[in-house]
Amino acid sequence: MNDYLLFIDTEASGLPVNWKLPYSAEGNWPSAVQVSWIVYTKDGQEVKRENHYIRNDDFFITPKAMEIHGINPGFLAVKGEVRKDVIAMLAADLNQYQPLVIGHFIQLDYHILGADFYRAGIDNPLVNLPMFCTMTATTQLAWTPMQRSLRLGDLYAYLFYKPQEKQHDAAADAQATADCFFELLNRREITERSIHQQQQTTVKSIKTAIGTMLSLAVSFIVLVLIILIANRHL
Repeated sequence: MNDYLLFIDTEASGLPVNWKLPYSAEGNWPSAVQVSWIVYTKDGQEVKRENHYIRNDDFFITPKAMEIHGINPGFLAVKGEVRKDVIAMLAADLNQYQPLVIGHFIQLDYHILGADFYRAGIDNPLVNLPMFCTMTATTQLAWTPMQRSLRLGDLYAYLFYKPQEKQHDAAADAQATADCFFELLNRREITERSIHQQQQTTVKSIKTAIGTMLSLAVSFIVLVLIILIANRHL
C-alpha cells in the first residue's frame, strides 16, 4: 500500500449522458460542484483535508442533482471558487503525496474530475495513480440478491451500527469513506492483497475505457481534418 491515502468525494451538476464519450464532448460530462479530499498516512494519521465548492460559471445544475445534494446556483455564487484554482490544489496534493486514491463508487468521481481537469487545462495526475473503490470491495456484504453493492450510507450503518450524518455532502462522504476503509482493514474484509487485486481488474478497466475515449476523439478529429482537406481539393 502507498505511504499516503487520499479519500475523495464529489457532488456533481448531474450525471453523464454517455459514459463512453470523451471529456471534450459538449454537454456530456457533468461538472463537480463540490470537491472534498482528506489525506491520511497508511497507518491512519490525518495529514490534511480540503473542501471546496466550484462556482457555476459554465454549467447548469439539474433539478434532480439539487434535490440530492442541496447545492444551488445562489449558494455557489457566494461560496463557489474558480474551478481552475480548486483543480490546481487537488493536482498539487496528488502530485506531492502520490497516494492511493480511495472513493466510494470511485468510477464516477474519477470521470467527473477527469472532465474538470480537461476543462481547467491541467494535466490529470489520477491517470498515473492507484485507486481503490470501497463500493466494489464490499459487494459481498450486500444483504439481498437484488442489491449488487452497498451505498455509502448503507455500508457505514452496517459497520458502525448508526446512520451516516450529512449524506451527499462531499466533505462528510469523504470522511465516511475513510472511516469505512480503516474499519474494513481492521476487520480484514479488505487486505493489501485485495487492494492490489482490484488494481489489476476494476481500476484497470476504468483507465482503459478513458484511453479508448481519447482514441475515439483523436480518430474523429483526424477524420474531420481529412474531409476538410479533401473538400479543399475538389
